[in-house]
Amino acid sequence: MIETKQELIYDWNKGGIADLKGVVHIEFDDETLRDGLQSPSVTDPTIDQKIKILHLMEDLGIQSANIGLPGAGPRAYNDTLELAKEIARCNMKIMPNCAARTVIADIDPVIDISQKAGIPIEVATFVGSSPIRQYVEGWTIAKVLELSENAVEYVVAHNLPSMYVTEDTTRAHPDDIEQLYTAAINCGARRIVVADTVGHCTRTGALNLVRFVKDVIENTGEDVKIDWHGHNDRGFALASALAAIRAGVDRVHGCALGIGERCGNTSMDLMLVNLKMWGIIDNDLTKLHEYCKLVSEATHVSIPANYPVIGPDAFRTATGVHAAAVIKAINTGDDCLADMVYSGVPAHMVGRKQKIEIGPLSGISNVLFWLKEHGFERYNGVANHIFDYAKHSNKILTDDEVETFIESELVKPEQHR
Repeated sequence: MIETKQELIYDWNKGGIADLKGVVHIEFDDETLRDGLQSPSVTDPTIDQKIKILHLMEDLGIQSANIGLPGAGPRAYNDTLELAKEIARCNMKIMPNCAARTVIADIDPVIDISQKAGIPIEVATFVGSSPIRQYVEGWTIAKVLELSENAVEYVVAHNLPSMYVTEDTTRAHPDDIEQLYTAAINCGARRIVVADTVGHCTRTGALNLVRFVKDVIENTGEDVKIDWHGHNDRGFALASALAAIRAGVDRVHGCALGIGERCGNTSMDLMLVNLKMWGIIDNDLTKLHEYCKLVSEATHVSIPANYPVIGPDAFRTATGVHAAAVIKAINTGDDCLADMVYSGVPAHMVGRKQKIEIGPLSGISNVLFWLKEHGFERYNGVANHIFDYAKHSNKILTDDEVETFIESELVKPEQHR
């Protein structure tokens, strides 16, 4: 048995952005049931499915969830109300928030739901902040300020927590950002969201922007939290979110499997895994696979075979040399060793396990291990036949194919002798 995996793995990730030195506490806001459902390809889950997803968020230690944009219509309103009632009825720890444009017509449904459910709901009022958005909408910065101030004051006047969101913050001018956040904070917003709405930001951009926003907040003299909300249009969502954490945000947003508008949001699952592996969080992630699988089924979004950690191939191998090393590690009885010898993420940490299969690139050890794992040890004598069968295949053999081969080609002939 090894005392620590550090004895066997040298970590070149030390230093730089991966260290996240100084990060003491970070929270998560799950956007799966709001921004995640804005993907053009998703199916809106049933309310029963949404409730199960909500409970899995809580099981994973996620602190808050956006439960909808109730101003979008009757279905959105009804589902948001039921989710709020579920949180109240089950005395859940997860804190709800709702999205709303900076208009009274969007904010009123959130107030109504909060009153009916009997719990506070943080109101995330959002408005476009970048020059390009202002130009397209025909807005002036004075107009955006007016919308922002009116919305935040209305939320605060109704005794609900105000989360103020500047859409497209990562392409907004510093002067506009400073004016908008300062005005919102002066009106009572106690949480602001830096939004990479079109996935424009790189790690450097996230660091620069968050540090700038922290200075803006400090100048107000108020105790205000900062959130990061990212999208994946350039493939930088996870890296940018980690950079924002390093820069000092208090909470990061994400969605299961990274679903969401266009190319999606930051992947909540991958964010949780990486932060746990760095020792920043200690959440129990054994239900992570169940959470992602349920979201996949409920939204009709398939999980790619090679999706990190959660995909079907993440802990699966049929390659001889790789499988041989995993099998040797398994035979030591040390789960940690078996999980890490050919994996960058411990399978058991996320409720999964290593899987050895048989295919054209397999060695005989794959076959012997498969037979043992599937209760066919008494047929070890036929291992070479299965091995030869696999070598003539052009793909990994399914369990059913191996069992059928044993039954039809090997077992029955022996019984007739």
